[in-house]
Amino acid sequence: MASSLRHFACHGSPAAASPTPPPSLLRPFSPDFCALAVLRPIRPAAATPKPPEDATTSTEQEQREQEQQLASPCRGAYEEPSSSPSPSVSSTEAQDPAALRVGIIGFGNFGQFIARGIQRQGHAVLATSRSDYSDYCSAHGIRFFSLEALCEEQPDVLLVCSSILSTESVVRAIPLAKLRPDTIVADVLSVKQFPRNLLLEILPPEFGIVCTHPMFGPESGKHGWSKLPFVYDKVRLSDEGDQKAKCDQFLSIFEREGCRMVEMTCAEHDRHAAGSQFITHTIGRVLAQLNLQSTPINTKGYETLMQLTENTLSDSFDLYYGLFMYNVNATEQMDKLDRAFDDVKQMLYGRLHGVLRKQIVERVPMPGAPSSGSSEGRDSPATNTEEMKPLSPSPCHTFSTVAFSTAKC
Repeated sequence: MASSLRHFACHGSPAAASPTPPPSLLRPFSPDFCALAVLRPIRPAAATPKPPEDATTSTEQEQREQEQQLASPCRGAYEEPSSSPSPSVSSTEAQDPAALRVGIIGFGNFGQFIARGIQRQGHAVLATSRSDYSDYCSAHGIRFFSLEALCEEQPDVLLVCSSILSTESVVRAIPLAKLRPDTIVADVLSVKQFPRNLLLEILPPEFGIVCTHPMFGPESGKHGWSKLPFVYDKVRLSDEGDQKAKCDQFLSIFEREGCRMVEMTCAEHDRHAAGSQFITHTIGRVLAQLNLQSTPINTKGYETLMQLTENTLSDSFDLYYGLFMYNVNATEQMDKLDRAFDDVKQMLYGRLHGVLRKQIVERVPMPGAPSSGSSEGRDSPATNTEEMKPLSPSPCHTFSTVAFSTAKC
């Protein structure tokens, strides 16, 4: 009897047949989600030929494959598939953590022009504008936001590329509380004292301020930025943290593009710009009023004037008005231009007035003009003396410096 019991215990008991411990009492009541996940159809993997292996290696490989098959459906049932990066996310931002994140406010023609240079130097661009440029940004690896959403992204540099006339309203609309306190705010306006004073007035004291002016645009810089002047003024930067380093990194974008870097104060810039940029735009606008037309005998100088007119008119009148309104030196240059034009007219009219006076009033013949009388009479000293006598002005003769003609009674 005892031997029969021992035989039953050894061969009939599951515990004796298997070395594994008995299952937990709670296990039958625990749902096996992985077993349910297997029911989901799985695309079979393509069969690949394997090199012959020994029995031991083949067994271990089969065990690993079985474990992966059990684990893979379970993961697939509860984990979301990894999504591919959105096309609007810049690949530069994902690949280089040291790259700057530059947020551009005002993504029109000039903003897009500057963004291309920033991207060429490996930095990420975030953009916002009154108009919707999301399609353009998506096609060029740029992220497009509303102004508030862009500030929530907390870019390293906030670059204002708005027009001169709208700059104040744009800057005052920035939700500064959403930006980091060490944010650098820069501008690219064609005048410098106005944005400098505006940013110093509005921005918190911990914000960095850099005023810049690329002295070129989409037309003059379409073949590259090499040797084109880039003016900048580090108005305010903190000695603490990495604000200065980020500013240098931002300016290096233009330096590496080949620009001729010129550091000067905003006041000095406006003095130079009034005598160069504003005068250039003024002359171009005046020539445009003449409606210059090409001729069959154009000189190089005339073609240069026509090109100047075309380049000037490619910019909006708002830009020209901004150069005049927001540069304290522009009015002085306009007055100088008026005086210079009057001086040139006076030189022309004064010389012509002197010639006409001698011919009409003093009766002095023009050089080379035929005179009446015989040669003897012309050579006679008495005759010459008589001809040189000045005539008294007659009320029947009037002289106009405008019409250059005489009227007889």
